[in-house]
Amino acid sequence: MCGIAGLSCLPGHRPDQAALERMSQAIFHRGPDGEGRLDLAGAALRHRRLSIVDIAGGAQPFKLGAAALIANGEIYNDPAIRKRFPATCFQTHSDCEPPLHLWLQDGAGYTHALRGMYAIAIVENEQGRHEMVLSRDPFGIKPLYIAAYERGIAFASEAQALLAGGFGRRNVRESARDELMQLQFTTGQDTIFEGIRRLLPGETLRIVDGRIVESRRRHVLHEARDTVPAGLTDTDALARLDTALLDSVGAHLRADVPLGLFLSGGIDSSVILAAAHRLGLPHPKTWTARFDAGSADESADAAALAASVGADHHVLTVTEDMVWRDLPAIVGCMDDPAADYAIIPTWFLAREAKKDVTVILSGEGGDELFAGYGRYRRVMKPWWKGGRAPYRSGTFGKRFPQRGRQWRHGIAMTELALGTFGLEGAQALDIAEWLPNDLLLKLDRCLMAHSLEGRTPLLDPVVAKAIWSLPETFKVRDGYGKWLLRRWLQDALPQARPFAPKQGFTVPVGPWIEKQAPRLGPLVARQPCIRAMMPQQDVERLFARASQRGVARQAWTLLFYALWHRHHIEGVSVDGDTFDTLAHTP
Repeated sequence: MCGIAGLSCLPGHRPDQAALERMSQAIFHRGPDGEGRLDLAGAALRHRRLSIVDIAGGAQPFKLGAAALIANGEIYNDPAIRKRFPATCFQTHSDCEPPLHLWLQDGAGYTHALRGMYAIAIVENEQGRHEMVLSRDPFGIKPLYIAAYERGIAFASEAQALLAGGFGRRNVRESARDELMQLQFTTGQDTIFEGIRRLLPGETLRIVDGRIVESRRRHVLHEARDTVPAGLTDTDALARLDTALLDSVGAHLRADVPLGLFLSGGIDSSVILAAAHRLGLPHPKTWTARFDAGSADESADAAALAASVGADHHVLTVTEDMVWRDLPAIVGCMDDPAADYAIIPTWFLAREAKKDVTVILSGEGGDELFAGYGRYRRVMKPWWKGGRAPYRSGTFGKRFPQRGRQWRHGIAMTELALGTFGLEGAQALDIAEWLPNDLLLKLDRCLMAHSLEGRTPLLDPVVAKAIWSLPETFKVRDGYGKWLLRRWLQDALPQARPFAPKQGFTVPVGPWIEKQAPRLGPLVARQPCIRAMMPQQDVERLFARASQRGVARQAWTLLFYALWHRHHIEGVSVDGDTFDTLAHTP
């Protein structure tokens, strides 16, 4: 797990060493254990290492002849790939070395043989020209960004590294801002910054002498299509899922450093704990967050579940004072913004877990693959019974009438491209947009801010192939989403009570904001980026009733954006608390 950056220059230009140094420093937190460098006449690579596998020998770049590779991620089928080549081919035991051999053998289609989470850069320099290949894993677990500039192409693990290098512009695209306000994330290739775009999940770019010449993609749901035997019984489906879960969790437990689990008390993290216990993980370290007041609390259930498998469990209480003190730093790590208030407990849990481990397993992806959200059950109903497609209304509804419903353009284009409807269409839409641009983005930034690797065993091609093509009745049944996953958990770890009512995990941002409204409301309302969207008195009224249903998310989104804009656009440091950051005069 690492951070990567680099340049591919047009003919006649050489990599800017000062820009490369600034990019490398900007992602230091992603890899404080070492730096790797490769400098060629027209290209350069920078690698920040967080040592997870082959600690002594796995430093990057990996080189073979005229080719070299740097990677951010984990390749879980590394042992199988190595069997395709003579053992003498490999110089290290790192799981990230075999992709270089695959690329030399298969070319730009090499990622089809990879199972894992990754952002990879490969460069080959021959006969006065260079070719660079950039690849991102098909779920979009690991991030990768590029920017075209007058001398070529720059890439990095984080958008803020490109900005630090002088690539892209600290200007907000209004269409992306409106998406952020209404959806809490931004869609598609283009980020909120002018001139910076994401590689899409599963995308591979070929760049020759500073120019993009080819783009191709792996589509994870297409690959997950599988033939389901006619008359598949519950027992058959459970056996199919059991095999896949144990395979995936077993692969995700491989590491040469201590690892642990985030345990919310919900279905997904409980499934991972149950599988790890079945696989013999002794006394796993687990962490749960709770809040000092004003929120549903399942920490006691999580603690009891951890005790049932002999886990070394930790409960972290997140207080209001902690949030106001550290919120600028939390928002600051979200350079590609996602206004998901779950960043608050995730950031604090990561800071706490880093004291004991370097790898965390987490349950992202369970709702999307197994159909857990309430919106999935709604989309299965006819309209006259309350059925509706997802993302038809945003956080602020019609509060921005001058822009109408243009904020839905990116979502609508993805819906059109997917060409599927109903439950499967809603799941596919979330896997294409919500998952990589909100949930996985949050996990990556909050954990890597503390140099902690996050792994998501439920987002694995083996798991996707086992369940994606199953009939809907295995996903939604008797009013329960994630029915098959719940049924598996009932057998594997009945203490989790998977069919019992759940309180859910919410962050009490509304009561916190309303309590501080007399001070906080005017500070947020006076920010130029907020005044451009909403009159000051409207903002202050929202903050004064922020604990009301629906209003809490609106007030939180405005607060998030005000802090994000202060740091990433205006350049204000995140060293102060929330109030100091908003009141700061450059």
